[in-house]
Parts: sequence; C-alpha cells; structure tokens
Amino acid sequence: MLPASNFPGKWAGYLVEILHVILSFIVFLGLDFLETLLCIMYRCLDEFFEGKAPHCYCEKRTAGEEENELSETLYGRKNLFGQMRFPGYPRRGKECDKVTSDHQHQLVNRWSDCGCESCVSWMKAGAQKLHFVVKEPSQDSSEGSNGNPIENVIFLHGFLCSSSIWTETVFQNLSESVKGKYRLFAIDLLGFGKSPKPRDSLYTLREHLDMIEQSVICPFDLKSFNLVAHSMGCIIALAVAAKYSKSVKSITLVAPPYLPSSKDGASLAVLNRLAGRRLWPPLLFGAAFMSWYEHLGRCVCFFVCRNHRAWESLLKLLTRRRDLNFIIMDLPRHTHHSAWHSMHNVICGGAKYMDEYLESLIENKVKLNVIQGDRDQVIPIECSINIRRKVPNAEVAIVPNADHNSVILGGEKDFTETLEQIWVSSADINGRGPG
Repeated sequence: MLPASNFPGKWAGYLVEILHVILSFIVFLGLDFLETLLCIMYRCLDEFFEGKAPHCYCEKRTAGEEENELSETLYGRKNLFGQMRFPGYPRRGKECDKVTSDHQHQLVNRWSDCGCESCVSWMKAGAQKLHFVVKEPSQDSSEGSNGNPIENVIFLHGFLCSSSIWTETVFQNLSESVKGKYRLFAIDLLGFGKSPKPRDSLYTLREHLDMIEQSVICPFDLKSFNLVAHSMGCIIALAVAAKYSKSVKSITLVAPPYLPSSKDGASLAVLNRLAGRRLWPPLLFGAAFMSWYEHLGRCVCFFVCRNHRAWESLLKLLTRRRDLNFIIMDLPRHTHHSAWHSMHNVICGGAKYMDEYLESLIENKVKLNVIQGDRDQVIPIECSINIRRKVPNAEVAIVPNADHNSVILGGEKDFTETLEQIWVSSADINGRGPG
C-alpha cells in the first residue's frame, strides 16, 4: 500500500491527465470544424485554378476503390462536422470518380505545390525512375581489394527525408576495407527528394516497391544485397526483403514502426498509436495534426513547401551560411499529395503486412538487426521490443541518450561501424554468394 504522502501527487497526476484529455477534445473538435470549412475552400480554389477539383478523403470510400491497396485510415478518420454534410461539402460519387480519372497521368503540378526547377526537374526525365546516389567501390575492377566479388547495400530513408541522410553520414565514414568492396545505393523514395512526385500515384507499398525494382534492383541486376532503412523506410525495406528473401543477406532497421495487431483495424491502430489526437507531447500533436487533417496539412505544405526557396534564403541570411544543413533542405522537398498518401498507405496501411513480412524473413533465415534510441519520441521503443518478440533471433540494440534522428546523426562513426560489422558477419550467410 502506498504511503499517505504519495496520494496528493497521485491525484494531481490524475487531474492533469483529465485536463489534458478535455483540452485535447476541445482543440481537436475545433480542428475538425476548421478542416470541414477548408475542404469546401480547397474545392472552390481547385476548381478556380484547375477547372476541376480532385476528390478528397472526407467521405467514406465507394465500392471497388482498391480496398486492398488503400489504408483504411484514409476514409476511417472520424470528423463530427464532416458527417453532418454541410452545404457545399463534397459527396463521393460518379462525379468525383470522373474528376479523379480525368486527373490521371497529369505531370502538371498542383497550383499549391512549388514549381521551381529543383521540384519539377523529374517531369523532364524521359523514364520516370527514382533518383539515387551510387557509391562505387574505390577500385575500378569488378572485384574488391581481397579478390572477392562486390557486395551491394540499399539504403532507404524515412518520412520527410531523402538519400542525403545516408550520403552525409554513412557514406562519409566508411572504412577503407568497405570502400573497396561494397557498392552502396542511397535512394530517394517515390514522392521525396529528387524522385518523381506524380499526382496520379497513391504511394502504396506496391508502388514504392515497384519503383525500387525498376530503378535499382533490375537495372543493376542485383542478385544479392543488404538493406538498411530508417523509420518509414523500414516498412518498405521489409516489403523488399519479403519479395527478395533469397537475395537479401541482412536487413538493418533503424527505429522501425512495428505494432503487431490483427489485419482488421491494424491501420487505424497504428494511426491512433503514432499520431493520437493529443496535445502533449508536441511531436505527437504535430503528427496528429498532419495525419488526421488532409486540408489543414495541405495548408502547412502550401506555407512551407511551396515557399521553401524563400525560407531557405531567409535562413541563409540569418545564419550567414552559404549552405544549409541537409535536413532543412530535405524537409520541404515533397508535395502534400505524396506525403499524405505515404503516411497513410505506407506507415498505417503497411501495418497489416508487417507480420507476414517478418514471418518470411524467419522462414528464410534472413539476418535481422534493429537499432533504436531510448529517447525516441516519434516511434515508441516498444516497436523494437515487439520485433524481438516476433523474431527471436533478431539482434536489437537500444542506443542510450539517442532520439529518432540522433540515433544516426549523433554518432555517425559508431553507427557506420555497426553497419559494417553487420555486413561483414552476413557476407556468407546461408552460402549466398554476392552479386
């Protein structure tokens, strides 16, 4: 039994939590109302600037809408005011479906997206493939310094990042032995960095996987490779590993978003866990704001992404620096359409496939490593623990005093050394020869 002196603090904690719940309800109720008004506003603006408005996800899906491809969170987010159907509120039906089909395969960017040379350069490319950076072995021959065939490593970044998180960290800290034997591929995922951001894409797991195949795996004829991924990229990496389980030598997941649950309701469970409608902590509130509100999120992207050149110029002026940190440069290099769909169709929608992917790795004895910081406020630490429970042979390393990003950025040399040890130890796993 607790001492009497602990009761005041215990009741104070209860009162604070109750107050937090009440304030969260009030704030998000107000955001629900604002989202409903913005839905009508954007519909009018889209029709004014583009002639027709693409459909949004403010109403329930209609029959036959790629139910296996789309996350249930796209249409399953509750909005009290949206359900009231105010005058002018869009109704899903034949008209909206026709508008959507009319917009298919358009390369012209939205009026609310940035149209600078950097953001639309992908539209000029003949074949729409992902942008990636290749670091070839230091020697010109097809064999490494010890006469062994070259090993391959594919890097996949997380949400709102790009290949820069790897080229500016791991690529800069490789040992000489790895430089001479390994070929590294750092990819900009579909919708991010310098890769294509098509308006007709729904950024499903299948589309991300197809683009990685078409851009890297098939053109370079990769018979075997290692995988390294961070955050959202972990889900895509598991999809790649499950399909190429006979070719993957090792897979390293950094802060993987894995919450085991049944397929029914798995996507909504992830949304509520990773982006719950709460005011505190601030990171959770920000995630909820951008994940629950399609039109409010579009306002943020219009303000930040469409005007990224102005923000960059201002930051350069204030910091008196010619070049800004790559994280700042990466943050606005997407469209609301690509980020919104990747959040829901990959992070949330991918939840129903995660167990299947992990079971495939277990069956094929693929070496699985997990790394996460103990101060990660974006992905709960329980995610790594869940993987250890699901895959008993998985090696899980919890990095002390590291958060979601500093687990990589805080100790680049140590992180790179850890990756190299994983690659070397799995070089001859199951007798697979490098390719």
